[in-house]
Amino acid sequence: MSLEIELKLALRANDVPRLKAHPLLAARKPRRERLLNTYFDTSTLALMAQRIAVRERQVGRRTLLTVKTAGSSVGGLSQRQEWEAPTQPGQFDFATLVDDEALASSLSALAWQLVPVFRTDFERHTWQLHLGEAHIEVALDQGRITTGDGQGPHQEALLELELELKAGPPDALLDLAHTLALGPGGDAASGIWLHPVDRSKAERGLALFLGQKIQPTLAQALTLRDDMSAVSAFRCAALSCISHFQANVAGLLQTGPDALPDPELIHQSRIALRRLRTGLRLFAPFLPRRFTAHWQSQWRLTAQALGEARNWDVLATEGLPALLDAAADEASGEGVQAWVENQRRTANRQALAQLTHPSHTSNLLAFTRAVLALPTDSPPESSLAEWAGKHLMLRHQRLRREVRRALNAGPEGRHNLRIELKKLRYAQSFLASLLRPKQVARSTATLAKVQDLLGHLNDLSTAQALLAECPLPEAQTLRARAEVQIQDGLKDLPRVERKLLKTHLLWR
Repeated sequence: MSLEIELKLALRANDVPRLKAHPLLAARKPRRERLLNTYFDTSTLALMAQRIAVRERQVGRRTLLTVKTAGSSVGGLSQRQEWEAPTQPGQFDFATLVDDEALASSLSALAWQLVPVFRTDFERHTWQLHLGEAHIEVALDQGRITTGDGQGPHQEALLELELELKAGPPDALLDLAHTLALGPGGDAASGIWLHPVDRSKAERGLALFLGQKIQPTLAQALTLRDDMSAVSAFRCAALSCISHFQANVAGLLQTGPDALPDPELIHQSRIALRRLRTGLRLFAPFLPRRFTAHWQSQWRLTAQALGEARNWDVLATEGLPALLDAAADEASGEGVQAWVENQRRTANRQALAQLTHPSHTSNLLAFTRAVLALPTDSPPESSLAEWAGKHLMLRHQRLRREVRRALNAGPEGRHNLRIELKKLRYAQSFLASLLRPKQVARSTATLAKVQDLLGHLNDLSTAQALLAECPLPEAQTLRARAEVQIQDGLKDLPRVERKLLKTHLLWR
């Protein structure tokens, strides 16, 4: 058994010549080979359920049998167990191949049920690079994935760059990826789009077999330990946010040139960045000042582009239909709907352009590298749980101040209160595993009620602002209707805010 450590990167076909022209690759003649791979599973996809891949690879006249487990993956950097050895086609001798007795027994019991599910057929260019203490195999794969009869929706292009660590420190993979992303001229402005991906070929093939597109992914619960240092806790939080972000961006990148992406993919991508930026603020006292300032700034532009797209998505799919229903006798909405849809498409295109720019992927690689490089071996000065409780109490005090201001303020005051609410909720979500579950549940329920009302009022205010740009007279009627709904919602706000003032949220 070996532990496979690799970084998988997506790229565009028109960037392949520039990638090969990079000095690190152009100076070496690559090895070229055609690889034909067949992936197997049972008719009930039992291996998929266990996140295990079984593959036969044909290389010339040789056939190799490979077993891979799921392992872990973040920022495209994956670690998984792998077993590989020569075999005869159709002979699944797992007892000899796999030295994990339980896994070998499980696979052997399924061997008679294994059938081909999908195939990959690609040409691989391989370079061996020795960089300092690291030995890295660079593999460029170009071909296709097929399943079923190989026609129509049962086939998709395959173009990936894999950096596999043969020896040396894992962060050397991220360093090399960042260097390659700068392009042959070493300039970020004219770099190569090398996007880290967490999905393996096996996962892509199974999705093609099942006819599944990437679905929106929610943030995963974070598990922190009381004996962790604050920097270790930040690393866990930051990498969790990056995984959340990448999972949804992967879905956005599947969007066709004339299609609109799933609004929930935009929404979850935006939430991931909000959580990431909250984490940077939350753990700022324990992080280098330049680190937090730099990365807050770097992620701001992407967050703004996603925020603009999200605003238009909400208006088009929720706000405008509700306003048109409420003002059915006063305004015809066809012209406004067409105008909003056009603005929405523009905002979504701009968000996708941000995500597909080489500077974005360079930032993603550099941030992951920077997070992994943070020193985490310093012993904690105090209990992480104790610090978490104190921090949340301070955050709650700030929230109470914003409540008092919002009682006598307009939209800006409500917006500031909503921002403080989100900061507290995101901070609590990071630290929840260190707190008493009942108190977390109580706090979440209390904050959610206020946030729902403030969110509704904010959506209406945003709708007014966006519709103010519309040249059609019907838009002004809809803006007036939004104001009526805002005033109705404001009647409930003082009661909810006073309840929040009286609520004492104790986390420890």
